[in-house]
Amino acid sequence: MTGTREADPAPSAATGGWLRDRVCEGLRDRIITGRLKPGDRLVERDVAEDFGVSRVPVREAIRILIGEGFLQAVSQRRIVVREMSRQDVENLFDMREALEVLAVRRASERRTPAELSTLARLLDEARAATDAGGPERLSRANAGFHAQIVRMSRNELLVTSLESLEGRLRWLFQQVDDPEPLWEEHRLLYEAIGAGDADAAAKLALHHVRYYRAVALRLLFED
Repeated sequence: MTGTREADPAPSAATGGWLRDRVCEGLRDRIITGRLKPGDRLVERDVAEDFGVSRVPVREAIRILIGEGFLQAVSQRRIVVREMSRQDVENLFDMREALEVLAVRRASERRTPAELSTLARLLDEARAATDAGGPERLSRANAGFHAQIVRMSRNELLVTSLESLEGRLRWLFQQVDDPEPLWEEHRLLYEAIGAGDADAAAKLALHHVRYYRAVALRLLFED
């Protein structure tokens, strides 16, 4: 009938999941890099137009990001970027301290030559990012280094637990005012893991997390 628009065919589950993930990753990156700031409102219609998708994957992506702690439903129709409180940041570092120290210990005990080669490559990428500057590239490189250590633990429960925090941990990696010491600590971690010294690696990891807890809290919450 003239003037009547046929409905778009329903996307397959695979396509719908891919669209949802694309929107989710795009919004998450904008929040992590500061292009979307705490308090900014997200309107489904506008986000859908921006990403060239329907509202369904946008709605699903928003639901995921609320669960991850990046967005907040102020009311049924008002979604805003959530401001991370001091307690939120403390809680994240509590999780890092508990899980990453264990991951480093297990990675030291279970490492393989292939895994160490990958970790060395990621350390080199972090070195290049440190030299080039730019918080977004640096946070990705450092998060990638930590993610490889977690995979090397070969503890699926540990991997799954930290994967759910990956976005917020990337955000934390941007709260660094001097990236050079961060890279140096990663180098020492790599050497301890490579040597199979689980006790030394765990001790380094604990110091690493506690030191950057203090740095993040200072940068975020102290005048």
